[in-house]
Formats: sequence, C-alpha cells, structure tokens
Amino acid sequence: MIDLRSDTVTQPTAAMRQAMLSAPLGDDVFGDDPTVNALQERIAQITGKEAALFMPTGTQSNLCALMAHCDRGDEYIVGQNAHTYRYEGGGAAVLGSIQPQPLAQNSVGEMSLADIAAAIKPMDCHFARTRLLALENTWNGHPMSQAYLAQATALARQHGLAVHLDGARLFNAAVAQAEGDPVTASVRRIVDHFDSVSVCFSKGLGAPVGSALCGSRELIEKALRWRKVLGGGMRQSGILAAAALHALDHHIDRLADDHVLAQRLAQGLQGLPGLSVRSAQTNIVFVDVADGRGPALLAELKAQGVLATGLIGLRFVTHLDVDAEGVDFAIACIRRFMAQPLAANGTGSSPSGIY
Repeated sequence: MIDLRSDTVTQPTAAMRQAMLSAPLGDDVFGDDPTVNALQERIAQITGKEAALFMPTGTQSNLCALMAHCDRGDEYIVGQNAHTYRYEGGGAAVLGSIQPQPLAQNSVGEMSLADIAAAIKPMDCHFARTRLLALENTWNGHPMSQAYLAQATALARQHGLAVHLDGARLFNAAVAQAEGDPVTASVRRIVDHFDSVSVCFSKGLGAPVGSALCGSRELIEKALRWRKVLGGGMRQSGILAAAALHALDHHIDRLADDHVLAQRLAQGLQGLPGLSVRSAQTNIVFVDVADGRGPALLAELKAQGVLATGLIGLRFVTHLDVDAEGVDFAIACIRRFMAQPLAANGTGSSPSGIY
C-alpha cells in the first residue's frame, strides 16, 4: 500500500523504536520524566523560546496556547480555513469560551492586513476583547513568506495583540526556506515573529505521537494547567518523547527528500488533460480533477493500492515511508485513469478529512 493520505501515517523506524525502548522514564505529571524534560529543553532551544510543553496532539497544543493567551470572552483572529478554526472541533469556543474571528484567506493562506486591522475590536463592553492573531505555516504546503509574517505580526503588536503560530509543519517550511543556512537558523527566522508556536512531531518528522507548545515561561505555566484540565497529563510519556527526540536528531534534514518526491509527483501529472496540479513547494500536492471524476479516481487508486484524500481537491502527501518507486506508481495509475473515456470512469462518493 502506497499511503499518500498524510504524513501522519508513518510507522516508527527501527532506530526510533529502539530509542523508545531504551528511554529513561519518570512521571511527567510530577515533572520528573527525564526524557520528556530533555525533549522540552531541546525544542525550546531550537525555537528560541524560554520553555516548552510536550502534548499528546497538535490540537491540544494549539488549544492550550489559545487558552493561555486568552480569557473567557476574548477573541482571536484566524483564517477562515485555518486548522485551529476549521478542523479542531471548535475547541476554542466550546472549551475555552474564546470567540474566533475568522477572516478570508488568499491561495497561500494570507489574510489581508487591512482585514486584520478592521477586525480588531475597540475596547468597549459591547465587543469581545481581541487578544490574539493566529497564523499557520506551512499553509497547504506553502511556506508563508518572511515579509508577510513580519508585517502581520507587527500589525498585531501595534494593537496590543499576542501572536501564535500553528507550526504543525514548521520544519517543512524551514527546510524549504533554509537557502543554504542550517535548518535551525531558518526555524528561528520564522518563529522569532511569534510569542508562541505549536510544533508537531507526528507529521513530517515521523514520530508516532506528540506535539510541543513553545513560548515564555509564564505562558507555558498557564498552558500546563490547561493541559491538565484537558486531560493531557501523561505519566511515563518519555517513551513517546524519545521518538520525538529521535526525530529531531535524524528526520529534519531528510524532509528535503519528501519535498523532492512531491515535486516529482507534481511534475509527473503536469499537463494531463482534465487535471490541474497545485502546490509542490514542500510535501503536499493538490490535484483538481475535471468533470466530477475525483471520487472515481480516488476509488481506482485505492483499488490499485494507492491512498489519497479528497476533501479540498485530491491531496497527496509525501513522507518517510514513501519512495520514488511508489510515487512513480501513483503517477502511472493516475495517467491510466485519466486516459480512459469519461463514461468509463464516472463519479462516486468522496472520503473526507484533512490532517
């Protein structure tokens, strides 16, 4: 099976499993799991933040950030299609009593500066208090530009807002924008614009579980309480942190390989009648299929042993468990399907979900 649904589907490597097996453990709720503490110190150092907190999921990491930045009745500005707003169950509103103010985004995920400024509420009892701007990087495979990050976060700070980054695929963005510098330097250039950042270990980095929230010590102390309230306090969680540490040591630079494979996939599909290919800057490729044939193409790919998702166009994600042979096989399957007459490959239902 060639699974291109998401980079969350990876299996731990043999070396990662060995690191998990041999990790020294403690009780992280008491703060004495040495492997968790080592991971938190490491990711804080990489991102240049004072402290970090290991979380079971990116959804919980983002939610703890929002609840640490905002109080009940506060508001955060966020993209209309941002993961924290659209794909995390409405947790900010449901559990945090934080009002989202979603704004339209362009094709690379940017909200206009004018829209952001106009959405900031005056300090008046009639309005929710605007306290936070949340951005996401990468955005559907696009690394956000440094110029936009600088302008948007500067605007937020001019109005007294804090800024949070959903950096689920932060390292993909950093690798794409490294320009010959160490990836850690590229990470810093991105996150220095933000008060907090959530980093996922189970996406491009290939760990089985886990994210981390990074920020000031004061913010992380608040987030620690919310993590406990939300059920995220784990005991001997160093067995999971060890996988994340291994990923930081061994899986960052290889993200460039995933980007090359995504480009290979996009180039192999370019120019096919009935297909429109979008984005191969990092490890995600979107394909729009004409004449309503997307669901049938997904079904045919599955029958041939290739998995993809189909919520916002067909999406293919490369990762450490995919190689050039698998990508070439997927290309060949798609080419065969698109060469058939329309009547031979009609429409069907489409699986949903974005991860």
